[in-house]
Amino acid sequence: MTQESDQSGPVVVLIGSPGAGKSTVGRRVAQRLGVEFADSDALIEQEAGMSVADLFVTEGEGAFRQREVDTIAAALRDHTGVVSLGGGSVMRAETRELLVGRRIVWLKVSLSDAAARVGLNTARPLLLGNVRATLGALLAERSPVYEDVATDVVDTSGSSLREVVDAVVAVLGQRPIREDVGQRPVHEEEG
Repeated sequence: MTQESDQSGPVVVLIGSPGAGKSTVGRRVAQRLGVEFADSDALIEQEAGMSVADLFVTEGEGAFRQREVDTIAAALRDHTGVVSLGGGSVMRAETRELLVGRRIVWLKVSLSDAAARVGLNTARPLLLGNVRATLGALLAERSPVYEDVATDVVDTSGSSLREVVDAVVAVLGQRPIREDVGQRPVHEEEG
């Protein structure tokens, strides 16, 4: 599904599973394009005054997901640069409705690359326990939804951060503004 947005809001929205590099790539794409970057999980943490992991524990996943829908709605309304969404956000119909008519790039990643990038990161509440098995289940469940929502797909597997940023910028039809951004592999950031 390819469509051009006639709505105001972000230049592009990045979606994908944990370990796809949404935050890392999003920051670098925003730098290249000379626009602002917003990450839905970071916005939620800022507003709530606690981490996503702590929100899952104190409020539960249902309350977190509603908070996520509200935060994404505001980000899509208020931000004009690059917006990165949490991996599970597109599973909510409300979020998918908010994305209609927007430029959505799915950062696709293989299970092995996602597992290597995420490792044993306890800041990701849905990945506690057997990370590889949980990621595999998430990829199987979410990939068809990512594919349905996306206007473009960039495979991050086996690619350096620079290659992925170049690919995203290319699908946006934008010329890179800065050539020195994105020199590290995708898995080196997340922080």
